[in-house]
Amino acid sequence: MKSGENPEKEVAFEAANLSFAYPGSTPILKNINLKIYKGDYTIIAGLNGSGKSTFAYHLNGLLTPTSGTMTVFGKKTWERKNTSKIHREVGIVFQNPYTQFVGNTVEEDIAFGPENLGLKRDEIKTRVNTIIDSLNLRELAYQDPATLSGGEAQATAIAGVLAMDPECIVLDEVTSMLDSVAENRILQLIDGVRERGKTIVYISHNPKDLMKADRIIVFDKGEISFDGDLLNYIRSGKYRLPDVTEMLKYLRENGVEISETLSEPKDAAEEILKYFGQKPKTNEKELSSAGEDV
Repeated sequence: MKSGENPEKEVAFEAANLSFAYPGSTPILKNINLKIYKGDYTIIAGLNGSGKSTFAYHLNGLLTPTSGTMTVFGKKTWERKNTSKIHREVGIVFQNPYTQFVGNTVEEDIAFGPENLGLKRDEIKTRVNTIIDSLNLRELAYQDPATLSGGEAQATAIAGVLAMDPECIVLDEVTSMLDSVAENRILQLIDGVRERGKTIVYISHNPKDLMKADRIIVFDKGEISFDGDLLNYIRSGKYRLPDVTEMLKYLRENGVEISETLSEPKDAAEEILKYFGQKPKTNEKELSSAGEDV
């Protein structure tokens, strides 16, 4: 069995000998073979130019292979009869959300997808209102999407995809243009999507993004250079990690038996304190009394 494969799970995507090149250019993807499973949170990582975004566009048929096949929930992407079904099942959010807005207001834009599905008006209204409230977009509902901040725009783009209720959401470097506050908001939204049981394929080169993935696939020059879980990714020693994770990895390599799969400073500090028999202070009273003891 190949690394990353799980015969007990339903296959969402299967690339078989998939290669891709634009006319007259060198191949961007070279003989890719992999399966991505329904319900998993898969990160596809790699440097700029590695082919990861090109691969992402194959997941809902925006691109089709030059050779080989991409199968989405059992349907070949090159067969035209499957195109509309695949677009319903797989929603994609691009790095620049402003390019995918079509409505004059946030509310109209979120409604656009369900309207194209031919849903009844009452169902569309219910879906839009549910998504707006769940993503805390009510204050922006009647605002022009073109005037939104980066984080607001990305949240709106994600809402538009969620309103279509796809089986899978593909996120193409959706935090790369955001500041830290907006980035954290989007990562929290992704956590919420994951809790709904959706299949998530997240394209990213940010080490912090990788820390919650079920599986990490690394592309390098159009080929897969790594396919495995977070722990094996960390222990491979080949890739850049968040600073906190690097510290935990160093401590573990030097005999401190603690988890390496943490990326938040607070979580790491608590783990270290527990290892050395210290109880983390969890409330203001404890912190205040600790200050008096100093």
